[in-house]
Amino acid sequence: MAEAQALLEVKNLKKYFPIKGGVLGRTIGQVKAVDDVSFAVYPGEVLGLVGESGCGKSTTGRSILRLIEPTEGQVYFEGTEITSLNEQSLRKLRRDMQIVFQDPYASLNPRHTIEKILAEPLIVHGVGSVKERRRKVHEMLEVVGLNSFHAKRYPHQFSGGQRQRIGIARALTVHPKLIVADEPVSALDVSIQSQVLNLMQDLQREFQLTYIFIAHDLSVVKHISDRVGVMYLGRLIELADKDQLYEQPKHPYTKALLSSVPSVDPDEKKDRIVLKGDVPSPASPPPGCAFHTRCPDCMEICKIERPEFKQTSDGHSVACHLY
Repeated sequence: MAEAQALLEVKNLKKYFPIKGGVLGRTIGQVKAVDDVSFAVYPGEVLGLVGESGCGKSTTGRSILRLIEPTEGQVYFEGTEITSLNEQSLRKLRRDMQIVFQDPYASLNPRHTIEKILAEPLIVHGVGSVKERRRKVHEMLEVVGLNSFHAKRYPHQFSGGQRQRIGIARALTVHPKLIVADEPVSALDVSIQSQVLNLMQDLQREFQLTYIFIAHDLSVVKHISDRVGVMYLGRLIELADKDQLYEQPKHPYTKALLSSVPSVDPDEKKDRIVLKGDVPSPASPPPGCAFHTRCPDCMEICKIERPEFKQTSDGHSVACHLY
């Protein structure tokens, strides 16, 4: 994996949102939603990003695609640095980088038919004639488990799972290389989640896709991912192969997260690690390690010095002074 050429490389990515205040609306602070995140994604793999709500994982995904502009850092896609590209160059690249949004209700235009929604990316990128685009739309509906006659319907005529299938079809119409899946199953019933996950795995094999799969459900991430990155308060704190991470977690926060996953075996006894205190505000993160205010293994150096995110063993990286 390490020898392969990275499809996507993220270096020191930051996204700060200004806090306005006063009569003149001056900037009085910043919310550090993404704070110095670096990782690479390789062709054909699924990289899972997990963490509790508000940790910055969705903002990371959107900043990579420049749906929101990063504050600092570089993003390389197939060796091209995309954070400095102009709008015209970026539009050409968007064919290769697509997103599946979290909310299948809000991400589809209620005034448009499904055919118009799915044809729009093809029109934007100048792909095919009207007849070819219609054929492509019908083909993509069949691929995601719907019927071609659904093309004439409107989003409100579908269930949540069907809408998410339409969202996936829209991302696939231009045959991208990378898809950022932003919590694609969190808004769905549990029975539908497995169907959509299995569909995404089948599509990955069929279309040779690479995923960044963002979620807060650790069991979902384990099911679909090859490697998993754990985020806390805008920072990436651990990154490893999924088996390594789930069997031998290194960071105290990762251990606490995994201890909270319910077991399907009622007789299995787990030592639950209960974290004390609240998550600090990203507007004023604590000095040193962001997790030190809740960490059971906190040392004096943790309160002063921010730990470096570095590789501790083969393919296992962690940001913790314990290592």
